[in-house]
Amino acid sequence: MPLFLTDDDVDAMSDWDEAISAIRSAYSTSGDDRRTPGRIFAQTEREWMRIMPSVPAGGRLFGAKSMVGSFADGLHVGYLITLFDKDTAELAALVDGNRVTGLRTAATTAVGAAALTPSRAVTLGVVGSGFEARSHVAALSHVLDIAEVLVYSPTTANRERFAADVTTLVGVPARAVDTARDAAGCDVVLCAARSRDETPTVLADWVGPDSTVLSIGSTTPAQRELDTELIRRASIVVVDTVEEVVHGSGDMLHARADGVDVDSLVVPLSDVLCTQVEPDLHRGIRIYKSTGSGLQDVVVAEMLVDRARAEGRGTVLPVGIVTSRK
Repeated sequence: MPLFLTDDDVDAMSDWDEAISAIRSAYSTSGDDRRTPGRIFAQTEREWMRIMPSVPAGGRLFGAKSMVGSFADGLHVGYLITLFDKDTAELAALVDGNRVTGLRTAATTAVGAAALTPSRAVTLGVVGSGFEARSHVAALSHVLDIAEVLVYSPTTANRERFAADVTTLVGVPARAVDTARDAAGCDVVLCAARSRDETPTVLADWVGPDSTVLSIGSTTPAQRELDTELIRRASIVVVDTVEEVVHGSGDMLHARADGVDVDSLVVPLSDVLCTQVEPDLHRGIRIYKSTGSGLQDVVVAEMLVDRARAEGRGTVLPVGIVTSRK
C-alpha cells in the first residue's frame, strides 16, 4: 500500500551522503528533456500552483512535486511529492516536500561543486545566512576539503551567529566578514541571498580569476545574484536545467540582454558528469547555476521512501488509487 512520509519523517531520515549519491547517479546519464520537462504554472491573484514532473532514467518510481500557495491570509505555501510505480502506475508514496526541497537543492549543488572544484583545501565564501546557506554549507562539507568559511550577511548578528553555528555544525573554522566583497574573494563562493531590490549581490571585480561560483538564490526572471560581467568572464556555466536557467533566471536574462553569448557558456550538469565536457578546474571562473528540477525531488524522495520501508518509518495508507488497463 502507499506510504506517507511526514515532514518529521523526512527530517529524521535526511542524510547528505545518500542524497548526494542519489543526485549524482540521476545526473550521470545523458539528459532527456522528455523525462524532465519544465515546470507547469497555474495561478490567480489569490492562489498559485507549480508542478515539477520527472521520469528518472533509473530507479523504480516516477512522479512530481506540487507546490501550492494561497494569499487568502498572508502567504501560506505547501509542498507535496507524489510517487508512482514505473511498472504498475500504482500510487507508491506521498512525501511532504518541505524539507526535501532544501535537501535536494543543496545535494545537487554539492555534486556541481565537486565537479568544478580542484581536489585541494579551499576557502568557502558565503553570501547569505539563511536556511539555504546553512544547508548548502553542510552539503558542501561532504564533497569539498574546506579549510575556512567566510560569511557575509547584511545583519551583523545574523552573520556572526551563522559563523558560530557553522563551526559547530561541520567542524570547520568560520568567521563573519564585513562586506560581500570579502566573502566573494574565496576559492569557492556560495551565493545564497538576493538583494531586496533584486540587484546583483556578487560582482565580477570581487571574484578571483580561477574561482568556483555557486548561484542558487535567483530562480525567476525578476531575481538576480550575479552581475553580467561575472557571467561574461566565466569559462563555463554548468546548470541543472538548461531551459529554465537560460530563459527563467534573471542573471542569465540580463547577461543575454547585455550581449553575453549565454548559449556558448551553458553546459548541462549531466554532460560534465558523463565526461562529455571536461571543465578546466585550474583556470577560469567556473559557475554552477541552479533553478531546481523535478528530477531532484523525485530521486531524493525515492531514496527516502526506500529508507523508510527498510526502517519501518512512515504511515502506510489504508487505500490507494484505481489503476486500469487501457
